[in-house]
Order: sequence, then C-alpha cells, then structure tokens
Amino acid sequence: MLQPNAPTLALAIPTWNGGSLLEQVLAAVDRQPGADRLERVAIDSGSRDGTVAALRRHHFDVAVIDQKDFDHGATRDALVERCSADVILLLTQDAVPADEHWLPALAACYEDPRVGAAYCKQLPRADCNPFIARRLREWTAGKDQPVVQEPASAAEFEALQPMQRLQRCAYDNVAGSVRRSAWRAVGGFGRRPFGEDVAFGKRLVLGGWRIVFQAKSAVIHSHNRPAKEEGRRIYCDHQNLRELFGVHLLPTWESYRDGVAWGEREYGRIVDELSLPADESKALHAWARAYAHDSALGMFLGAGWPENSRGPHAAFFAELDRRMHRGI
Repeated sequence: MLQPNAPTLALAIPTWNGGSLLEQVLAAVDRQPGADRLERVAIDSGSRDGTVAALRRHHFDVAVIDQKDFDHGATRDALVERCSADVILLLTQDAVPADEHWLPALAACYEDPRVGAAYCKQLPRADCNPFIARRLREWTAGKDQPVVQEPASAAEFEALQPMQRLQRCAYDNVAGSVRRSAWRAVGGFGRRPFGEDVAFGKRLVLGGWRIVFQAKSAVIHSHNRPAKEEGRRIYCDHQNLRELFGVHLLPTWESYRDGVAWGEREYGRIVDELSLPADESKALHAWARAYAHDSALGMFLGAGWPENSRGPHAAFFAELDRRMHRGI
C-alpha cells in the first residue's frame, strides 16, 4: 500500500493505435494498490482505433499530436511537463504490469531522496520467440535482483571501460519512472529519435543521481520481430552506444565477419539447447542464422556511423541511416 506521505505519483503513456493490448495495460494499472490516486496523462499520435476513447474511460488527460511530430525524447518531456506529481511513472502502451506489486515496488524506490529514476523488470510474453525470451532474461532489465547504479564524477566515468559506462547508466522507460526534480535538473530527455532513455541515464549519473533497477516491479513486454527488423534496432542502439559510451564491438570488416561466424555457432547452440520439436527447431535455426548476420551488421554499421558519415561514401550512408531509423 502506498504511504500517505509518499511522493505524489503520475502515470504517463505515449500512444498510437494501442488496440486491445492497451486495454490490458490499463486494466492492470487499475488493479494496482493506490491506482485511484494516480494522476494520469497521455499523448496520442493520431490513433484511429479507439485508443483515445479508451484512455479517457480510464481517466487519462489526453493530448493529441500529429504522428510526424512524435519524438521519443521530446514527447516524453511533454508528458512529464503535463504532470504535476513528484514522481512520473512511464509506460509504453504494450507493457502490461505483471502483478499488483508493479506500482508500489517502483514507487518505494523514491523513499531514497538520492534516486532520480527507477525502472523495472521485463518478462517475455507467453508467445515470445524462445531465443528472444532467453536474451531478454539475460539483459539488464531481465535480472532477478535489484541493482543501485551510483552516480559518478566525470573523471570516474571516463576511467570506466565502455561497457561499464553503459551498465552504470542503464535505464529503460518502456516501464520506468523519474523524479520530477531530477528530470528538470538534468534537462529532461531532450529531443532524440531513439535511445533517449540511456542518454537520460547518463545525464542522471553524471548529475549526481542514483538509478535503481527494481526487480520486484515487473511488466510483461516483448516483441517477435523478423531478424532484419532486429538488425535495424541494433543499428540504432549501437549508433547511440558509440556516441554515449564509446562502445564499438565490431570496428573492422574482419571483426564483423568474425561476429557473424560467432553468432552462427553460438545462436545455433542456444536453439539446440531449447530442445524444441523438429519443425520449430528448424524454423528457429533459420531465424537465428539470419539474426547472426543482421545483428552483426547492425553493430558494425551503427557504431561505424561517425567514420562513415564523413567518409567518401557519406551520401550513401546518410540515406542508409535515414532508412534504418524510419519507423523505429
């Protein structure tokens, strides 16, 4: 149960044609202890499927924008601006609170005044691609134990290895939250078409704030995407990770080819360990082979953007970059 003297809470959701899954999210929110005290705001990007009506039935104050005006960072800043609460809970329209601990466990993180943001565990859906389900469990937001990510001075941060910098700043606003005063102190999420959450996490850590991963708070969230679509998202991820943390895992053509070969072996082994029926195993092996190629290419090209954007083929890579980001 939320304490009477706890920080005031708001729930903010960006939406676009949320459909029946959004209804599941809203119903799960309504089952949370203290849900009746939530300030509720949404920004919708021109839905045509009844999303706005569903939000209003669940007592959301809804603003509508043109889809072309949506930006992952700027739209979330606009959501926070529309709230008056001390702490803003951020959900995507397809992240379903897993149980009634989601809200109180996330809110409890803010009993520590040094916490600027907190995010929760993500569980795969029942129909999730088994390979992606395993990857999700091994990812930052798939851990079983809470983690407190401490602030760092600029000098301390620069002394860390690139992956250590990323781990220190990990934050996910698929299902996260932010203290309003911390958000304002570090300048908000800022206009950013992708990766606004980890960029914000970096500003928090360097701004003297803690980030908490709260494993006791969980949502159900996963996507079954084609391998090529996963590769596009990995391109965008690694473009950001190079810029923000210096992560550059496949810097040469040779390392890219080695990455493909490693992926074919490792991902094939993972599929074999799942002991699936023959037809399912064959299909997933084909997906995993494609994923080995597309993920390695995404890492190679995404992190290589600084050099490619200034090289002799800059126009080609600029058009490639535009296509990679389209619809992400």
